[in-house]
Amino acid sequence: MTTLRMAAVAAEFGRDLEEDFSITERLIKEARADGVRLLALPEACLGGYLLSLDNTAPAQAGELDEGPPALALDGPEVRRLAALAGEMTVVAGYCEAGVDGRRYNSVVCVNGDGVLGNHRKVHQPLSEDASYASGDRFHAFDTPVGRIGMMICYDKAFPESARALALDGAEIGVVVSAWPAARTNPTTDLTDDRWKRRFDLFDRARALENQIVWVSANQAGTFGSLRFVGSAKVVDPGGDILADTGVGAGLAVAELNVAQALETARRSMGHLRDRRPETYTYAGAVSA
Repeated sequence: MTTLRMAAVAAEFGRDLEEDFSITERLIKEARADGVRLLALPEACLGGYLLSLDNTAPAQAGELDEGPPALALDGPEVRRLAALAGEMTVVAGYCEAGVDGRRYNSVVCVNGDGVLGNHRKVHQPLSEDASYASGDRFHAFDTPVGRIGMMICYDKAFPESARALALDGAEIGVVVSAWPAARTNPTTDLTDDRWKRRFDLFDRARALENQIVWVSANQAGTFGSLRFVGSAKVVDPGGDILADTGVGAGLAVAELNVAQALETARRSMGHLRDRRPETYTYAGAVSA
């Protein structure tokens, strides 16, 4: 059995796509030099996130921000990302221009051969639905580094999201985020921020309850009215954090024998194996 060296990024990205690609190229080179084979970049790392989540985005140069550039899944920007990835498997968030004319908050997985997988954010917090249409499914897919399932930010607050991926055979859950600090009663020290605590709890819980490896990337710094909590990390199937950037920018790098880790975690108490789905009903539930 071989080990997999993986990394989650905490970094600051904005509207300037060329600058974002410059940062992305630097991070990929840094990860490659460290032997990383799976690299997760944050939500909206290509083009930046939203300036605000309450419809009060600050003006830029006297005009309201029009949001991130919409990129086609089969377009030149995604091909450029794939070329940068080369032999590595790279996951990155972007604003997807759907063939239906709508915009989606999406995450793509690529290597030098092209697109391996794509996910559109399903769960939308606060006013995000004013900027993006919603995705409608969760699915895992095979890659050279194992079977992966992807989600975006608020998706991880719902146990069903990660469970759907685990039941589809995901060995590694990759979640990319633009997770901000609390907007009310903010703290000057992000390590004490209550939204950071939730971010960390969700990461550990989703890994533990599904007994999968968890790679969590996040934006860092500030953008518009948002201040991000960083805290990129790699979590093992027992819910233990193997590597963490803290609230600043950086790479959380960990090496793990994924197959062995999953086998060990599931040997005695297999959370997927021991499910009793026939009991998971409630009064008023609508049959599928």
